[in-house]
Amino acid sequence: MERVTVKTWSTPVVAEEQEHIPCTLCGGNKFKPSLSCSGFSYVKCCKCSLVQVNPQPPAVIVERRYSEFFGNDYLSYELTNEASFLELQKRGLKDAGFFYHEKKIMKKKETPGILDIGCATGALLDFLKERGWQTTGVEISPAAEYARTRRMLDVKSENLEKCHFPGESFDMVLASHLIEHLNNPMAFLHEVWRIMRPGARLMLTTPNIDGMQARLFGSRWRSAIFDHLYLFSAQTLRKMLKAAGFVTEGVYTWGGLAAGTAPLPLKRLADITAKALGFGDVMLVKARKVKREEGKVKS
Repeated sequence: MERVTVKTWSTPVVAEEQEHIPCTLCGGNKFKPSLSCSGFSYVKCCKCSLVQVNPQPPAVIVERRYSEFFGNDYLSYELTNEASFLELQKRGLKDAGFFYHEKKIMKKKETPGILDIGCATGALLDFLKERGWQTTGVEISPAAEYARTRRMLDVKSENLEKCHFPGESFDMVLASHLIEHLNNPMAFLHEVWRIMRPGARLMLTTPNIDGMQARLFGSRWRSAIFDHLYLFSAQTLRKMLKAAGFVTEGVYTWGGLAAGTAPLPLKRLADITAKALGFGDVMLVKARKVKREEGKVKS
C-alpha cells in the first residue's frame, strides 16, 4: 500500500524572483542536491550540511506571501487549528523544562518579559499572560491584528529586526515553527541574542530533517514545503546557535508517524519510540544566552 502524507499548510508554489546566496551557517558556496519536490527543491551545503532552498526568493517577496498574498488563508488555518496547536506547544515547553525555568524567574522578578516570535493568533501569549508574564509578540500576517483586537495583546506587525527592541529586554524568547521560514536565520539569531537578558533562554521549535518521517518520506515529507527555506537537523541548529552566542542546553523531539500513515497502534508505538530515542518529526531546541568574546562562545 502506498504511504500517504499530509503536508503542512503552505502558500502555493509560484514562480518568483530568486537569487543565489552563500550558506547562512558557514558562508559556503558549494551545494549538492538534497530533496526534489513538486515545483521546488532543496540543496545541502557541502561544507556544513545545512539543507536549504538555494537560490531563494528575496526576503521582501517571502514576507509578502504572509502579509499580503495569502495572509488571510494563513489566519483561517491558524484559527481552525488553534486549540490543538496550543496544546502541542504546551507539551513541548513542558518537555523542555519551561515551567521549571518560569518558576525560578518568577521568584526573582514579579512580571518578567517574554517574547513570542511568530505568535500567530496569540493563543500561547494569552496563556502566558494569565500566568504572570509581561507578553510581547511578533507576527507579520493578519493574525497579528486578530491577536491585538480580539485578545488585547501587544503584538508587533514587523519582522523582528524592524521592531528595534531595546537590548537585553526579555527573560525568555520563544519561536515556534518560524526559523525555517526565514531568509537569514543567522541574522535572526544574532538579533534574538541582542534583545535577551544575560542568562535568558531561547526555545526554538522546528521540523527535524533527521527525524523518522523525514527519512521515511524524503521529498514527500510533510515539512518539505514551499514556505520552508531551511530544514534543520539538531546538529546544524546547534552550530548556528553557537555561532550566534548561545549554549544549547537540550534538544527534545516528538512525533513518530503522521496521522493516517499507519494503523493507530503502530503510530502510537512509533511516537513513543521516536520521542525516547530523539528522532521525532519536530524538535524543540533550548539554548541559553552567554557572553561573546571575539566571535567565540564562552560558557
